[in-house]
Amino acid sequence: MIRLTRLNGEHFVLNAELVQRVEGHPDTVITLLDDTKYVVVEAVDEVVREIRDYRAGIQAVAFQMDRGEYRPPVTHTREATTDSSVVRFPSREER
Repeated sequence: MIRLTRLNGEHFVLNAELVQRVEGHPDTVITLLDDTKYVVVEAVDEVVREIRDYRAGIQAVAFQMDRGEYRPPVTHTREATTDSSVVRFPSREER
């Protein structure tokens, strides 16, 4: 997902995998595979860079996971309870 800004200043995120083309005339128009169009504040080069960085990040994480080096960021919003229905996925070493 990439973060973008509509012309009215509203921020939103867009699934970069659905982008068909990005045009600048003079506003930047993003066309999705289903022909939905979004007009955004960001320049064409900026949108293309965001999409490239998003895809590169996926590749980087995939390589780390393949080598067993990936450690997802841990966020603790509250203490874990024993009655939780969420079960932690075992690490590679535990499998």
